[in-house]
Amino acid sequence: MSNSAVPSTVASNPAMPGAFAGLPLDRPQIMGIVNATPDSFSDGGQFFGSSAAAIEHGLELAEQGASILDVGGESTRPGAEPVSLKEELARVLPVVEALARAGHCVSIDTRHAEVMRQAVAAGAGIINDVTALQGPGSLEAAAELQRPVILMHMQGEPQTMQQAPRYTDVVAEVAAFLKARAQACLSVGLAADQICLDVGIGFGKTLAHNLSLLKHTSQLLTLGYPLLVGASRKSFISKIDRDLPADQREAGTLAAHLAAMQAGAQIFRVHDVAAARQGFAVWQAVQYAD
Repeated sequence: MSNSAVPSTVASNPAMPGAFAGLPLDRPQIMGIVNATPDSFSDGGQFFGSSAAAIEHGLELAEQGASILDVGGESTRPGAEPVSLKEELARVLPVVEALARAGHCVSIDTRHAEVMRQAVAAGAGIINDVTALQGPGSLEAAAELQRPVILMHMQGEPQTMQQAPRYTDVVAEVAAFLKARAQACLSVGLAADQICLDVGIGFGKTLAHNLSLLKHTSQLLTLGYPLLVGASRKSFISKIDRDLPADQREAGTLAAHLAAMQAGAQIFRVHDVAAARQGFAVWQAVQYAD
């Protein structure tokens, strides 16, 4: 395989932007998860306790190949309780500032308008919102800040979203929601190439819903926006294989992300950046082998 061959994973869609937040979308982009929370479902808060630990972890993820570092200070795992605005800001701002100062592309994972504003002031270049900018003042903040946004679908609230999720047609309903939220962003002055969509794997979905969304990734790409998939260590993996704990779901994570990548997804939110980078590289090498 020629070293000059750059494998493309973008679905054939002339309306699809060629880049998001300055990152080319003709290859998979890896978003590394930097949890500044004590109750993350996946890492048990091991990077919580000091900003230095979260910063060090973020720098390590960048070294492993993450092109985006996603900093969050409020857990959105099923059953999670909200934290105060003051606490969330205290958790994320030092981490965002340090990672941005080091030259990395940082996204702020928040559903609160004031956190968006202060994180962008500290250097965040992307707003990643699990509520798709539906919170009080969030859409207005995004319009004011003019930063790329990631809009995620979630049925319900983190405290209750997994109690009894129901859909008539999960793919169609998630697509309709995301289309409407993208349109809301366009209506307040954001450009189409500032918008990325996230189907919200595990956020108010059963195993069957998650699998259907992964299987039909290509249908969601017809909306004309880049697609982020975040299946990393999600509980649906353990429902398929032996009820494994979160830190033993990396193989399942990679399988889910490779399926979505083959269908055209471009950005992947992961805990284990090194595993994702290697898996994507091998898959691409096979595709472009003689």
